[in-house]
Amino acid sequence: MQPSGSFKIRGIGNLMKTAIRRNKGEPIHFYCSSGGNAGLACATVARMVGHEATIVVPRSTSQLLVKKLKDEGAEVQQLGEDLAAADLYLRKELIGCDPNAFYVPPFDHPLIWAGQETLLGEVEQQMAERGGFDAVVCSVGGGSMLIGIQQTIKKKVASTREKAPLVLAVETRGAESLNASLLAGRHITLDKITSIATSLGVSKVAERAYRLAQEPNVRSVVLSDAEAAMACVRFADEERILVETSCGVSLATVYNGVLKKLLGAGMSEEDWSRTRVVISVCGGSDVSPERIKEYRKRYGEEV
Repeated sequence: MQPSGSFKIRGIGNLMKTAIRRNKGEPIHFYCSSGGNAGLACATVARMVGHEATIVVPRSTSQLLVKKLKDEGAEVQQLGEDLAAADLYLRKELIGCDPNAFYVPPFDHPLIWAGQETLLGEVEQQMAERGGFDAVVCSVGGGSMLIGIQQTIKKKVASTREKAPLVLAVETRGAESLNASLLAGRHITLDKITSIATSLGVSKVAERAYRLAQEPNVRSVVLSDAEAAMACVRFADEERILVETSCGVSLATVYNGVLKKLLGAGMSEEDWSRTRVVISVCGGSDVSPERIKEYRKRYGEEV
């Protein structure tokens, strides 16, 4: 389990650690715009190293996450319809007024991507004795996890000449900025985020993610909020682990058969049973027992 509740601390922690080292003991105040989990990673690291953090979140961010941010000692401001608006306010109105400010983007920075590479690096070590893996499933918001995974795969393929595993890049409908860009053939911005998976609510995925998603081993998948929500319910029932919908959407590919349809087409049941798949259960803090109960009531008859 990650200290901040999600994988985000890997990349954001790497960026902040580098900033502190380069600042050579001078005061530093971290500023991060976030739908919630990136900000929580920033706030957690800032508390651990004894620096200030200001997090700006959009109005769509739940009060559950806002409270968790404040509990980590961060100053929290909530405004704007979406992450883009929150980020614009942070960069234009706050950072310029603080000489000690350091901007922590939620996903779009090479040092963040490098930190996210550690996720699949650890999985490769764990799976080595089992013969590796055939596919990876990850959710996509801004795209830093996809970037980290795909960069790790590309490095290994370049050094070993092995076949690249399939990567399923999964989004919820209403937050599918990557899928929309791939269908349009250009890097586009969504007009509005309508998905309940607010942690995936990025209107424009990172350019690097868009480029890497065009590699032949990547498949873009879009599922409904209901599928993501009920995957969270089922995971809670069967594994006794709470995850938010931004994570549940990846689990949904297993529960609804999409994974087998894409990866196991033409396979016998015996061959499929030998297929090794890694599901990135990336966590997220916007979840509670009450939220799972709400999902069960709201979406139980849809899926």
